[in-house]
Amino acid sequence: MGNNLVIMKEIKKYYIIWQEYNFVYEEWAKKNNLSVNSLLILCDIYDDKEDCTQKKISQKWLIPKQTINTILKDFERRGFVKLLPSIEDKRNKVIQFTPEGKEYADSIISKLRKIEISTVEEIGVDYMKELNEKNLLFVKTLKKMGGKNEQNT
Repeated sequence: MGNNLVIMKEIKKYYIIWQEYNFVYEEWAKKNNLSVNSLLILCDIYDDKEDCTQKKISQKWLIPKQTINTILKDFERRGFVKLLPSIEDKRNKVIQFTPEGKEYADSIISKLRKIEISTVEEIGVDYMKELNEKNLLFVKTLKKMGGKNEQNT
């Protein structure tokens, strides 16, 4: 039983760190006049260039499609994006930046990436790789154990 208390203490610490991580991005987005969801969407359009859709964003970040649609309508109203019919699936629209949107995204994302790169340089690339590997192991194991628990209930 004592071991379970130690384990639960570490799980709670993990959740606090996870929440703090999210809070840092939320605060950074606010300082740049964005919601965190707007920032995530902006980054996805920026990174995915030619093949970004609402569906892909929703699946990747678990943002409701209605929220994505609202944000995209705002970006469209501001002249930052255009929505084009997808060649593969007419039900989806491909999201692309306008020249003004590309300039806006460059100004926002370049600042964020500079901070992220500086952070990794500060802690070290090897440490970042190790952190990613351990987080991936935790997620894979959590999925595996969650599946077992569902079958046992």
